[in-house]
Amino acid sequence: MKGLFDFSEVATYFFRKNDPNRRTNFNLRTMHKINKISMLMFLAGVIYFIIKHI
Repeated sequence: MKGLFDFSEVATYFFRKNDPNRRTNFNLRTMHKINKISMLMFLAGVIYFIIKHI
């Protein structure tokens, strides 16, 4: 049950430093930006839903 509530990987996703040994291209950078935006929108929706129904 503890593994279900481990959000450390999600929290560190926003504050990771770039690895200089890893190649990046436009598609990979764009994918990561879209993922970050979608996670923030999801969290905003969850917070809105909780506040609206309290």
